[in-house]
Amino acid sequence: MMKKLMAHFPVVAVLGARQVGKSTLVQHLFGSEYEEVVFDPVQDIQQARAEPDLFLANHPNKMFLDEVQYAPELLSAIKRRVDQSTAPGQFILSGSQNLSVIKNISESLSGRVAIVELHGMTAQEMRGNVSGSSVLWRWMNGETKVENHSKTTKSPPWYQTIYQGSLPGTMDLPQSLLPPFFSSYLKTYIERDIRSVAEIGNLPLFSRFYRLLAALSATQINASQLGRDLDIDRRTALAWKRILEATYQWTEIPAFSRNPLKRIAGKSKGVFSDTGMLCYLQHITAPQMIASHPLQGRLIETWVITEILKICSSWSTPPGFYHYRSAAGAEVDLILELNGRLFPIEIKAKAHPSKKDAGGIKSFRSAFPNEEIADGLLICATDRPHRIAPDVLALPWQML
Repeated sequence: MMKKLMAHFPVVAVLGARQVGKSTLVQHLFGSEYEEVVFDPVQDIQQARAEPDLFLANHPNKMFLDEVQYAPELLSAIKRRVDQSTAPGQFILSGSQNLSVIKNISESLSGRVAIVELHGMTAQEMRGNVSGSSVLWRWMNGETKVENHSKTTKSPPWYQTIYQGSLPGTMDLPQSLLPPFFSSYLKTYIERDIRSVAEIGNLPLFSRFYRLLAALSATQINASQLGRDLDIDRRTALAWKRILEATYQWTEIPAFSRNPLKRIAGKSKGVFSDTGMLCYLQHITAPQMIASHPLQGRLIETWVITEILKICSSWSTPPGFYHYRSAAGAEVDLILELNGRLFPIEIKAKAHPSKKDAGGIKSFRSAFPNEEIADGLLICATDRPHRIAPDVLALPWQML
């Protein structure tokens, strides 16, 4: 996809969380074809901020500008360069913050830039398997009988996969080194990224907010209650949550409604971006400890939702993401929308699901009888795909 975009746009921006592999991806795809400059929040590298036009004049060839959020002054200069020559593939930009980067890129390079958002690695990618279309893709494109031609594959235990997370830097680390890795990540994220992207006077309090919000992953967020727990006002809680969204640590999933306007107004559910970091923040010392942890259900739901987000991000047209909760408390963990059809997904930790576990999907169908709703999926720890109801398929988690 990125090579196709480079063939048509003068600028391509790769955005994503810290250490998801943005630089590695660019270097793998393009090697030495692009001159690379990595910017810094403190030092003005080659006076790019003070003299952006001079900086570009000294670099007339194709460039890869890494962590460009630290040199936003360059964007106007890049615009002037690409206005003089609209040749495709002139610049690759990368950044770990969309709070300022997307806003500045959109304003400065409108119509000249393609934006690629890079997430953590899928479980299949972490295992080195990147071939073939996913079961999710086949299910959403009409192949509802996936149980007839799909087999489970040998995978690490679910808790181990959740504990490791999806950051490429954890791929080859032994379990004992995962806590130091996440500790370093957290320290760098708070003290480098947050300090530079937002004027937050109390970084230790923000760090506590980060941990508290992580513990609420896969739940509907009450900003007022969140603020009271930390003795901050609701506006501050909302602003800090937006910062976590903007730095790719948190994703909001709106509530589904038949009225499109109400999808925005309804109470959204949030998910933390990486379950490995989430385990570290909750002081979970080993994968097997997840089984008895109070947040077991939230950890599993967070992993499945973020896995689906990552899978769908590579599609040319990703689906819409929603969740459902009725006034009576019936829930559907995730609803995907594509081509006017709705695809309900439930998530359970159990290995032997029953028809009762699909109650949320049944409630959803009853609430929206005029919608086109596909067969549901119940993603769980079963060892084989099988129907637990005529319109609900239980799917082993590793088949994602």
